[in-house]
Amino acid sequence: MNEKHVIAALLGVAVGDAVGVPIEFINRRFLKATPVTEMRFGGAHNQVIGTWSDDSSMTFCLAEALCKGYDLQEIADNFIKWYDENYWTPHGKVFDIGVTTRKTIENLMDGVSPTQSGDGNDRSNGNGSLMRILPIVFYVMNKPIEERFRIVEEVSSITHSHIRAVICCFIYIEYAILLIQGKEKFAAYNEIQKSVSEFIRTLEITDKELKFFDRVLLSDISQYQKDEIYSSGYVVHTLEAGLWSFLRAEDYKNAVLEAVNLGDDADTTAAVAGGIAGIYYGTENMPAEWLEKLVKRNEIIDLAKRLYAALTECTKNLLCL
Repeated sequence: MNEKHVIAALLGVAVGDAVGVPIEFINRRFLKATPVTEMRFGGAHNQVIGTWSDDSSMTFCLAEALCKGYDLQEIADNFIKWYDENYWTPHGKVFDIGVTTRKTIENLMDGVSPTQSGDGNDRSNGNGSLMRILPIVFYVMNKPIEERFRIVEEVSSITHSHIRAVICCFIYIEYAILLIQGKEKFAAYNEIQKSVSEFIRTLEITDKELKFFDRVLLSDISQYQKDEIYSSGYVVHTLEAGLWSFLRAEDYKNAVLEAVNLGDDADTTAAVAGGIAGIYYGTENMPAEWLEKLVKRNEIIDLAKRLYAALTECTKNLLCL
């Protein structure tokens, strides 16, 4: 890991998110006729160009907490500050929030512990934890797989505690680790198919639950046709669509555009695809005009640098091990 990886991850999420915000809720059939090719403004939320959503806000809240070390309560407090005080918002106002995320943050505000606040209902498997999980990769990447899983589970479960949402986050983080290590993206994908499959079979998870991951872990998600990829707010759909978009594209821009043109929950799909595409291709591969228009770009870069410095100091003093 180096500083460039952290900057590219945070910018990758935010740029993808910002390209997707004006496209959220737009039908794929409409986008097939008039595909997105550049960053836009407007949309359902009527935002200026370069505006990112709750996906990035909560990502930055997590990153900001990690600058002080790993503390679930600190992460939870930052989510409350975002929801209640507009912390880490692009324009000083929260304009988008998922139902499960809202409910669980309100639990936190009522004094519920972050270890108990999350919604574990089978019907609460939205993508609200997957969309903001990426910064934890820089904290867990040098830990044993059992500890990586435990920490990812804890962070996801602040809002989404069902095992399906947790495993989606875990697959995404395990893949990001290999990309940070410099593995070629298809080789890294093949590797996590084996390693994650082996690991999750050591957990007490039913075969019925494991089958939700067959398309990612047993098949090759990149080989599915576009009409077989779904872009709803369901966490399994978002993981599949994010990986598909990244694996099918040959650069950062097209990974994001593949994701956005799937439609529906376009901002989150593009944030998920954009995060790993940022790590893999680097900021130098991101369109300069997109970076120039990104709201609070310098503040995001500063956050990434502070996070890298904090984790480097933590590792040096053996506090992160």
